[in-house]
Amino acid sequence: MGIASQDAIKQLSALMEQVDEAQKNTFQNMHQGYPTETLIRYLKAREWNAPKAHKMLVDCLNWRIQNEIDDILSKPIIPTDLYRSIRDSQLIGLSGYSKEGLPVFAIGVGLSTYDKASVHYYVQSHIQINEYRDRVVLPNATKKYGRHIGTCFKILDMTGLKLSAMSQIKLLTAISTVDDLNYPEKTDTYYIVNVPYIFSACWKVVKPLLQERTRRKVKVLQGCGRDELLKVIDNESLPHFCRREGSGSSRYSSDKANDCFSLDHPFHQQLYSYMKQQAMGPDSVAPIKQGSFHVDVPEPALEDAKIVKRIESELHKISGECNGLTHTLSDVKIDAA
Repeated sequence: MGIASQDAIKQLSALMEQVDEAQKNTFQNMHQGYPTETLIRYLKAREWNAPKAHKMLVDCLNWRIQNEIDDILSKPIIPTDLYRSIRDSQLIGLSGYSKEGLPVFAIGVGLSTYDKASVHYYVQSHIQINEYRDRVVLPNATKKYGRHIGTCFKILDMTGLKLSAMSQIKLLTAISTVDDLNYPEKTDTYYIVNVPYIFSACWKVVKPLLQERTRRKVKVLQGCGRDELLKVIDNESLPHFCRREGSGSSRYSSDKANDCFSLDHPFHQQLYSYMKQQAMGPDSVAPIKQGSFHVDVPEPALEDAKIVKRIESELHKISGECNGLTHTLSDVKIDAA
């Protein structure tokens, strides 16, 4: 880390000394004992410009306070059947850890339908997983491996991606905006697998619009990516859709306990149990609050809005070329990123 970077850290640290008590409290909850590493994340997200990083971080702190994010893990989505429906339609889970101890999150992009609950529930669920990752998973990994671990790997499965994904862009943009503005630089690498033509076409127009820092994080792999992923992740930590070439993905594997998307997987069982425990007051026998937990979603940055427009435009173009067909156009070879 150069002198300029050290100067930026010192400048941002001095600016953070001026925030009010409520902002300091929520910042403490964010950094989990690693304030400098957290400042560095925001500096990276703003190209080491301390004033811009300060604004981004203060905006995040205000968002957390206004939306009670510090308490979101005490507000489980209930009843359990509703939460199971969300898990069945918003496919995400922790499949294991990399050889260096980074948590490996699997995301079933192509087969997530987001059609079992309101937008608010899906945003709530996503933020709860983020907060559980930052407050429980990453600190546990840090303790286990004896060094600070503050980022994760994400493996995005594109199996089943269809032109009908256009209907999900608004929700996916909301979730992406929450991550970009409030959880920056939390992902070390994005591995994209089981890629159909529709993704290849969109990636071709989107890739040039991304910042170089972001482009370097994205690795588009051939097939299910197993051989490449085994260089950094042991086989038992691979999600089920990467375990064998040509297996593709599914909402469920034959063994639900090994399907990291399923509510029956140990990760989701531990997460849900943790939230229910947090929700119990000292004298309560039931969760304190029920129903969806509304979170205000910030407006996307201008650059992100442009990317969404390009994706929408490309999807409409493909739709026209296919004469309205909405089936997945798979098995088209692409160049790896």
